[in-house]
Amino acid sequence: MKVEIREAGFEPFAEVSRYQTAMQAAGKFGAAAVFVGSMRDFNEGDTVEQMWLEHYPGMTEKYLEKISCDAMERWDLLDSFILHRVGRICPADAIVLVAVWSAHRAAAFEASRWLMEELKSRAPFWKKETLSEGERWVAKNTPG
Repeated sequence: MKVEIREAGFEPFAEVSRYQTAMQAAGKFGAAAVFVGSMRDFNEGDTVEQMWLEHYPGMTEKYLEKISCDAMERWDLLDSFILHRVGRICPADAIVLVAVWSAHRAAAFEASRWLMEELKSRAPFWKKETLSEGERWVAKNTPG
């Protein structure tokens, strides 16, 4: 299980490949579910030029570790990996990566979706969007 928060951009599928190789679990899983969330250039009917994503260091990682552990207990998972960006983010940049590995697809699909929904609805992240008219803090997340 791994949780990472970073300011630098990342290529999600290269990250998954590296992590999966490091797991040394070839032949032990039959399913990997991967979710990648990217920044849109619009929100609430407005064009978004960029976003600043903040977190609460220490608390955010602890929360992501907690939900990862909860998912490992709730579903029969071999491993999980959450990678989340903070700082300045531009449209099309990957923001979040959630990946899980399991023997069977049902557990992988269900755990991946649950992790993403928990992360979006409860993890301590705050978004400030830059629009052509100025800046605004995002009050609520878009529905899944």
